[in-house]
Amino acid sequence: MNLDERASILLTTLVHQYIAQGTPVGSQALMANSGLSISSATVRNVMAELEQLGLIASPHTSAGRIPTPAGYRFFVDAMMTANAFTTNDEADLSAHDLSGFSADTPTRMANQAAHTLSQLSHFAGIIATPKRSQVFGQIDFLQLSPMRVLVVMVTPEGDVQNRLLQLEQAYTPSQLTQAANYLNSHFAGKTFEHIRAQLANELAHLQNDVNVLMQHAVARTSESSMDEDALIVKGERHLLNVSEFANNMQRLRQTFDLFDEKTRLLQLLEHTRTAGGIQVFIGGESEVLPYDGVSLICAPYTVNNEIIGTLGVIGPSRMAYEKVIPMVDVTAKLLSRAMQNFS
Repeated sequence: MNLDERASILLTTLVHQYIAQGTPVGSQALMANSGLSISSATVRNVMAELEQLGLIASPHTSAGRIPTPAGYRFFVDAMMTANAFTTNDEADLSAHDLSGFSADTPTRMANQAAHTLSQLSHFAGIIATPKRSQVFGQIDFLQLSPMRVLVVMVTPEGDVQNRLLQLEQAYTPSQLTQAANYLNSHFAGKTFEHIRAQLANELAHLQNDVNVLMQHAVARTSESSMDEDALIVKGERHLLNVSEFANNMQRLRQTFDLFDEKTRLLQLLEHTRTAGGIQVFIGGESEVLPYDGVSLICAPYTVNNEIIGTLGVIGPSRMAYEKVIPMVDVTAKLLSRAMQNFS
């Protein structure tokens, strides 16, 4: 949407004012803060035009105006085109306490990144992690009861995954040890598909009950490893302190439902993975965020120039985009650099 310079300045000023104060913005405030030498009547005329274009709205309780999702979109697109950020250089990391990530596994590092984004933005930090390994590095069995066994699998990257097996027969500790030793010595680093085929076709010489145990364990572990990318959400509680959510229980409930469902968020993050670069989604303009007042800012992170996941921030549409956008961008770059240690 093309606006003339005067309308663009007034709209940008209105969005800045509304983000800063959270109350509808009137003509007098726009005159005082826009830097334009125009009359109040001219301001009112321009505001009426912007309202007709669907960029601003006038709440029935106030004579002032507030941005609509389309107004926020215009503001964000103009800002990103002009690269108008308060911090967009990695040299500014120390000011944001982003000195780097030092976790010992990719999953812990992803959790750290989501937590960092939440702490810095005071909103919810989210991250879609890479798909889990289709191989294992080591596997062990821990007997919880005669018919229940915990399978502890360590991936080649060092992540630990636990899966509970509910068995139809009891196994002795020596049988559990035998099964674990056989899997570790013969199949570490092999794909689950290869292991299943081997267990089904080539291991008749093993005790039948131990073979059955190993088949159950591999099937249970591979099921979870074939899942969609995991979604980590940190700092949802921060949204309880945001007036747009605290004063609107329906919006708060819808947002927390979004966290619980996860599938819709993963779909949106997958779009970012394929599109590349910083993406800003504003509620009310997409099917994934179908209600006004909520925005998602996200960016992909990479290993060896290959996108492996996406991270971002979910918060109110009334957020300081000029601060949060570079925050997400820099965190994605830092995480990409740190993930190289596991490649």
